[in-house]
Amino acid sequence: MTSILTNIAAMSALQTLRSINSSMEETQGRVSSGLRVGEASHNAAYWSIATTMRSDNMALSAVEDALGLGASKVDTAYAGMESAIEVVKEIKKKVVAATEQGVDKKKVQEEIDQLQEQLVSIAQGATFYGENWLVGVTSTGSAGANPDKTVVSGFIRNSNGTVAVKTTAYAFLDTATATASANVLFDTVDPATGAPGTKGILGTVSAGVSAQSVFTLDINYAAATAVAQMADALDTVENALKAMTSAAAELGSISMRIDLQTEFAAKLSDSIESGIGRLVDADMNEESTRLKALQTQQQLGIQALSIANSSSENILSLFR
Repeated sequence: MTSILTNIAAMSALQTLRSINSSMEETQGRVSSGLRVGEASHNAAYWSIATTMRSDNMALSAVEDALGLGASKVDTAYAGMESAIEVVKEIKKKVVAATEQGVDKKKVQEEIDQLQEQLVSIAQGATFYGENWLVGVTSTGSAGANPDKTVVSGFIRNSNGTVAVKTTAYAFLDTATATASANVLFDTVDPATGAPGTKGILGTVSAGVSAQSVFTLDINYAAATAVAQMADALDTVENALKAMTSAAAELGSISMRIDLQTEFAAKLSDSIESGIGRLVDADMNEESTRLKALQTQQQLGIQALSIANSSSENILSLFR
């Protein structure tokens, strides 16, 4: 039956054309954005996973920045510790030289005095953006307090969905005694006078007969006790060197871990980005082929609709 009120063929052609136009809009959106899943309505599960992993990747980027900052702090502290070790080695050399009979100990002590002042300068100067890892602070609280210096070493997402930032600590305090640990050169250094405290590697007084620290070392001993005190002075300097070497080794190990973690964070970030891409990125080869096919279908649909509409015009010839 032919009707001028209801054109079944035109309605069918129009419905097909609408479907083609809808598919074209979707494909054009994928081509322009490069995403197969750009909104939650496209695929809620993939969109949710991708959004979460993108936020984790941003956190990893922040961790990489923090690792760089931490590396700078550690490198500054290591450079200071290394320089201080060289100065203490020189003090050790002076003490050994002063044990020889006939050596003018006053002249040697003048050199040691300058080296001791250099140690304070190194401890004060090893500062990165206001943070100094070579000058600690003695505890005023109870034993067990732990004001360690920390650097960010990682960001993790646990299986239960919780997240956490991992840190690596550099001990500033002996948790057993609540005193400055052997990782700092001095517990304090007065910024006004430059006078150091009495704790830390270089400030702690030895238990020997001379009862001096490396910083307060004075080899102008009385002749009667000079031999024993010189031996004690040498022990004090040697023990300080061992402690400083241990501290430098710890700083070096932290620096190595930061380097490894930085490399891992970069690889992990790339891996996450790649995984997100597999979930939501559009295959541009496929989409371009689909777009070309839809353009062809659209042209045919328009042609079909035109033919269907023209069939109604043919009815007019029946009335001529």
